[in-house]
Formats: sequence, C-alpha cells, structure tokens
Amino acid sequence: MLAPVALLALLGCAPPAADETGADAEPQAPRPNILFLFADDQRADTIGAWGNDLIDTPNLDRLVAEGWSFRRNYVFGSNSGAVCVPSRAMVLTGRSWMRSPNRMEGVPTLPRLLESAGYRTFITGKWHNGEEALLRAFDRGTAIYLGGMADHTQTEVQDIENGGMVRRRAGETFSSELFADAVIEFLDEQAGAKASGESDQPFFAYVPFTAPHDPRQPPPEYRERYYQRNLPLPANYMPQHPFDNGALILRDENLAAWPRNEDVIRDQLAEYYGLISHLDEQVGRILDALDENGQAENTIVVYAADHGLAVGSHGLLGKQNLYEHSMRCPLIIRGPGIPAGTTDAFTYLYDLFPTLLAAGGVEAPPGIDGRDLALLWSGGDPTWRKSVFLPYRDLMRAVRDDRYKLIVYPLVNHRQLFDLSDDPDELNNLIADPDHAETAARLEALLEGWQTAMGDTVPLSVSDPAPLHRDLTGTEREPDRWQPDWIVEKYFDVAAD
Repeated sequence: MLAPVALLALLGCAPPAADETGADAEPQAPRPNILFLFADDQRADTIGAWGNDLIDTPNLDRLVAEGWSFRRNYVFGSNSGAVCVPSRAMVLTGRSWMRSPNRMEGVPTLPRLLESAGYRTFITGKWHNGEEALLRAFDRGTAIYLGGMADHTQTEVQDIENGGMVRRRAGETFSSELFADAVIEFLDEQAGAKASGESDQPFFAYVPFTAPHDPRQPPPEYRERYYQRNLPLPANYMPQHPFDNGALILRDENLAAWPRNEDVIRDQLAEYYGLISHLDEQVGRILDALDENGQAENTIVVYAADHGLAVGSHGLLGKQNLYEHSMRCPLIIRGPGIPAGTTDAFTYLYDLFPTLLAAGGVEAPPGIDGRDLALLWSGGDPTWRKSVFLPYRDLMRAVRDDRYKLIVYPLVNHRQLFDLSDDPDELNNLIADPDHAETAARLEALLEGWQTAMGDTVPLSVSDPAPLHRDLTGTEREPDRWQPDWIVEKYFDVAAD
C-alpha cells in the first residue's frame, strides 16, 4: 500500500516543499500588514463582480477588480453541524479537521506564529472555538463575540486584556458596524504609531464577522431593497430535499416550514442579500480607512467566508451538506505584489495559513495540509490539485474533479453523480446512467484514495441502511432564542406555515 504522502502526491494534493511555498525566502522589507476579513455563511455566488447581477456588493467588486479571485475555493467539509467551528480552526492552523482539533490544542496558530516574527496581532468579531483557544491565539482584541450566532442588534462582546476577557457588554450598533468600528480604530492606532515613529511594527488584524449568518435581520432598508426586487428562486430550488441526507432536522433547517414555500424562500433570500450588502458597506469603510491612513499599499487584504449556505437550494436552508452552494466559498486576496486576476484552480480555505505566513516571512510548520496560494498568481500550475475531497461528519463524503462530482451518503447507501460542466446546479443525478458507470467507478476510487491519504476510516456503505426517503411536511418547529420577534412572527407563526 502506498504511504499517505505518496497517495497525496498522486491525488495532486500533497503540500509542496518549503522552497516551493516561498517560506524559506528572505522576507521583504517592509513586511506587509495583513487584514483578514472573514464573512459567516456567505455563498460564493453572492458577489456582483463574480456574476450575480441581483446583489449590490460594490466594495467586494472593488476587491475583485484590484485583487486575485479564487473561483473554486472550498471549505474542507466539517466534523460538526456548526461548520464554522472546524472551518475557522482549519484556517488558523493550516490543517484539515482530520489532523487538528477544533479548539486547536497542541498546534501552532497563524496569529501566534506571526506574533513571534514581530507582528502585532488583533482580533474583533466572532470566535466560536472556545475562550481558551482565543487566549492562546491572541493577546489583543476588542468587541469579540464568544459564540456561534446572536441577534445582530445586540451582540454580546468582550475585550482581551491582561490574558483574560473583560468588559462584557451588549454591542450598541449592528454587528457588522460594531466589528468594522473596532478594526478601524485599531488601524488608526497603527497608522498613528507609525507616523509618530513610536512603532514600525507590521500588523495582522483578524475580523470574523457574524454576517450574513442568521438571524437574517439586516437593517430594514436593506431587506426592503431586495423585497422590492422580487428575487427569482434559486435554479435548484426544491420544496424538500429528495431524500434523507442525515442532516435534515437541524437548527438551520428549522428556519422555514416543510415543504418550503416559494414566497418564504424569496423573502429569506432578500434578507440574506440585505445582510451581505450591509456587510459590503462595512468592508468599504474599512478599505477607505486603509486608504486614508496611507496603509493600503503595504497591506494584504483577504476577504473570505467560512462556508456557503443553501437558502432554498435543494430544499435546504443550511450548510450541512456537500453541494456546491454550501461547500464553495468566496476568497479574494489583494495586496503588494499580488496582481489582479482570477483562477479556477482548486483551493481550500486552509491554504491561507502557509500563504500568509510566507507573506510575513515566516516558515510554515511541518505537518500542514495547506499550500501557498502565491504559486497561483505567480504563474504556477493551475492543476496543482486535480480534485477536492469534501467530508461531512460520518454522514457524507464527496469528491470532485474538473468536471464530475460524486457524493456518497453511507448511512442510506445512496450516491449522486453530477456533471458540473453541464449541470452546475447539481440537479441531474447520473449515478444510474450506464453511460456514466465508468466515471462513477473512477470517482469512487478517487474518493477512496483521498480517504486513505487523509486517514479517513468512515465506510462508504453500511449493511443495514436507514430509510432513504423522509417527508417532513408538517414537522413542528420552534424558534431559537436568537431570532427577533418579527422573524418569529413571520416564519414561525402557524399562519406563515
């Protein structure tokens, strides 16, 4: 049997040697600042400049025009229904969730490695990986939300001070504004210290927003804007998911009744788009602050999201599935030495770890899964990964190559095969088509190879499968405690069902 490293090489996914990443190269002077803006639950198809003419994202469009877009960027699945938890751990450690605990015990983190190399680090926004992990990673931060989700109008936040959390309080502004205010204040302080000669220290600022995660409660004018546009349903809208994928009864899926109602999905899309447009405005404020402070030319700006979201696609609302709408997520990088352009190379969010370390002149530690993305904007081979592997708990496994995608549901012994070239919305399951039997077998073998390489022991079938079909019509629902009154009234009232 091939060793895991050899298998990874055959799959086109092995991490490159250190000299290929540039991690051993002499750091440039001055070293760049790094500003990492991280959205929560944002689909990759919700950026105007990436082809969505229904949404207003002028500031993300600006980043697209000035930076490098990664159009086939993925989160490496999840070991939790709270997909954001492993996603953020993977970004900050460069390791898949199969190689790193969600609370990042015992592994070096991106902020600590940059700090050890002379960077001043800062966090504001959402941290869902535990307080101890936060304090291991950062010494400085303001307006930090220790949780998974909250009412955006009264987000409870704290600050880091003297190795502990202090000043617990309710945010006085909308969450995206609150976090933008905090990082702008930090940027102003950094610019002032540099101008006065007090400090020439580069910074790493990590800004994980809570938007556009639900509650889908943008300021009224933002949701009204999209209500008035009468948004079309997703091309892959369905009233219910066609079979039980093992993740149908979750908090995310509880936000609308079954079967999904077309008007409800349109309104929830409008609210989702409103959150994104409001977030986009805060991104614009932050970019403007960089310009006004004279920091823009020497600052790498990363914009990404932790994963996507269904919002009505395939009869689903959440991200606990392996369809493109939920696993593919935005990634844009702008900064010194980074040209404007785009790539369709397969990338993972955890590739940001070695990329940002290399930019700061820091050698990446051994044992990571990520690869330096600079190879792609520097003219490297766009087929550096020939496929991507997407594992979700023990419920689903998927692999995709340049054209085809196989999704396996082991607990119900079900498979889906999609030709993404002809069927990007993943509607036409080809698994029973004799003309695609060879393709299905090839992808099954590819999936098994990935499992071996990553040490994944989940079987792809079971001897006693659960029933395949499940009708959720009329299933009782209760709102979670974070939903505001108007959402409860609109989406959980019996009349609304």
